[in-house]
Amino acid sequence: MIKYLTFAVSLLLMIAFMPHFSEVMQQRASLVKLGFVPKGELYKAVVGSFRWFEGEYYTFRSIVYYGSKVKAVMKRRYNEIEYYNLYQTLKAAIILNPYNEDAYYFAQAALAWDARQVKAAIKLLEYVYKYRPWDFQIPFFLGFDYGYFLHDYKKAGEYYRDAANLTHASLFVNLAAKYLYEGGDTESAIIYLKYMISQTRNKNIKKIYQKRLNALLKVEFLQKAVEKYKTKFGKKPASLKELIDAGIIEKIPEDPYGGRFYITKNGKIETTSKLAEGWRHGSNTSNEFK
Repeated sequence: MIKYLTFAVSLLLMIAFMPHFSEVMQQRASLVKLGFVPKGELYKAVVGSFRWFEGEYYTFRSIVYYGSKVKAVMKRRYNEIEYYNLYQTLKAAIILNPYNEDAYYFAQAALAWDARQVKAAIKLLEYVYKYRPWDFQIPFFLGFDYGYFLHDYKKAGEYYRDAANLTHASLFVNLAAKYLYEGGDTESAIIYLKYMISQTRNKNIKKIYQKRLNALLKVEFLQKAVEKYKTKFGKKPASLKELIDAGIIEKIPEDPYGGRFYITKNGKIETTSKLAEGWRHGSNTSNEFK
């Protein structure tokens, strides 16, 4: 009875305060539009059995907010996006309802790649995995994060092996073997992005991944051209121009993020744009979230 009374009072207060809250939020800077979120564990104890509804609400709130910021993401204006409060909102959503697939899926999408808060995303995924041990997507995401971002190939292989055991799919079996043996590469990132695009329902967020996939496909194209040059001439090309001079490629593709592709000393293709890692310079996401 007390739980129901507490929820009813909270709901009435929220309804009464909402007009004022909306007016104040409209006047505030875009950086804080997402607003304050209560601590997940504390709030979970207060709302009791209503935590399932509250968890879904905070997930929906996060997705709507981020969808409205797609232009800022595409143009790498990361200082306009309140990533820390987005993380806190998703953390609360997951603690309140760890069975909600949309919450952890979106946390992986927004935090791991866009905000580069990989450890924060991993923390949330590992929390959810305790409640959804049957869900192959969670070890799939964890395997990718550990391997591609953190270069912890042992952990990556272990999580891909979990995904393989749950699905018996050759994709996860191959990825598990690959990471357990030698680590990841661009090909693994392309596989991951294609999967994310096929599963993402939000059209604006899907555009972000399609752009990134386009960039990685160009990296893969150039990397294969470098390998072809090495096979033909027995040495690495000093520059991408040598690939054109040798007739291996017709022209250097454009980086969708406005950068310039180049060859490193060890023959790896990189770009000055860092493939949307502009947040590293002047963004508020340079420190790991706690």
